[in-house]
Amino acid sequence: MMWRVAEPNEALIISGSKHRTEGLEEGMGFRIVTGRGTLVLPGMQAVRKISLDLNETELHVDCVTTQGIPLKVRGVVIFKVGDDFVSIANAGRRFLDQQKMMAERVHNVFAGHLRSIVGGLTVEEMIRDREKLTGQTRAACGTEMEKLGLIVDSLQIHEIEDPTGYIKNLAMPHAAAVQRDARIAQAEANRLATEAEQKAAALMSEATRDSEILQAGYQAERDKAAAKARQAGPLADAAARQDVVVQETRIAELDALRREQQLQADVRKPADAQAYETRARAEAERDARISAAQAKAKETELAALAEANRVKTAATAEAEATKARGAAAAMATRATGEAEAAASQAKGLAAAEATRAKGLAEAEAIKARAAALAENQEAVVAQQLAENWPEIVKAGASAFGSVDNMVVLNGADGMAEMLAKALTMGGTGLGLARQLLASMNQNGQTPNGTSALNGLAAPTVQKVPVEKDEG
Repeated sequence: MMWRVAEPNEALIISGSKHRTEGLEEGMGFRIVTGRGTLVLPGMQAVRKISLDLNETELHVDCVTTQGIPLKVRGVVIFKVGDDFVSIANAGRRFLDQQKMMAERVHNVFAGHLRSIVGGLTVEEMIRDREKLTGQTRAACGTEMEKLGLIVDSLQIHEIEDPTGYIKNLAMPHAAAVQRDARIAQAEANRLATEAEQKAAALMSEATRDSEILQAGYQAERDKAAAKARQAGPLADAAARQDVVVQETRIAELDALRREQQLQADVRKPADAQAYETRARAEAERDARISAAQAKAKETELAALAEANRVKTAATAEAEATKARGAAAAMATRATGEAEAAASQAKGLAAAEATRAKGLAEAEAIKARAAALAENQEAVVAQQLAENWPEIVKAGASAFGSVDNMVVLNGADGMAEMLAKALTMGGTGLGLARQLLASMNQNGQTPNGTSALNGLAAPTVQKVPVEKDEG
């Protein structure tokens, strides 16, 4: 009753006295025993067991991927209480009286983390890399499982259900591609089979043809042998006649050869000797003429070379003389040009200085006239009126140009008064004077280009006698 032994798959938790166990804090209030027996004091200590067996819980989790596609994940988690005292102590505090609730707690932990992890993945990633999903889930739940005193032996994702049909639609292109490849493979197999059948038929036809050809050849040989047998007699007669003709032909050839050799000795040999003699003489004469022509050509070449050297020497001397004359003429022309250029430059400078002096003088004169105009404008106007007085009088007299007869009552005084009235009332004189004043510019010039100060001396006044007519 006082001695308790812990089974291999369980741990004894003994409470009721103060104990210190290695790896645990001092004074935790209970003692843990695994794999051995221990003494328990009844009434003073209480002994309870916690199982170290494997446990499993099925996962049925509704998740939503990062694409917003709802999925149902089916899996299983195999876990147990850790073998170390820390894990046993943590599990004992949490599950000692409710070990049946352990699977539910584990399911809740894994379901929450699984939803979070699936929410960051796509359907394609979950399908193609389930190990990634499993690893992330185990890593995320590891800390919480350690706090519960549990360790995960295995986590398996059995199935991913797709109520929307996304996975099925995702597989359709691949299924279609596989079906297409299968049809292509079947068509290729049919084609290869057809080609093989056609090749076999062609081989059969070829064999049939070769057999027929061989049979025809054998038949032709048989026919030839039969015909040869039938023609044996005529062929023997023809062969005998052929031998006779051959012998006669041989005799004729020997006779012709004898006559040819006789002709060579009697005619051709003497003719060849005579032709050789003639050819030798012609070649000797030709060589003599060639030697004479070569000597003549050499002589002519030497004479031409001497004449060319003489002409070259004379031409060189003439060229040197011409070059010297040209250099002298060029130097003379250059000296003449330099002298003419210096003279032209001197003339140009003198003309420029004269023009400059003239311009300065005209500028001084204009400046003096302008000063005089500014100081004594009335004198200038009087002078201009005096110079243009004939024009003024002519303009005034033009008022009487259309008068045929005019009667003056008081003689010369009446004439003078009438003329004065014509000048003043018509405004001719005053108008000319105003135009003259207005036409003067700041430089003292009139519109026609003449200076308003020309003849600045005092105007001369002439007295015109007026005859009095009493009538």
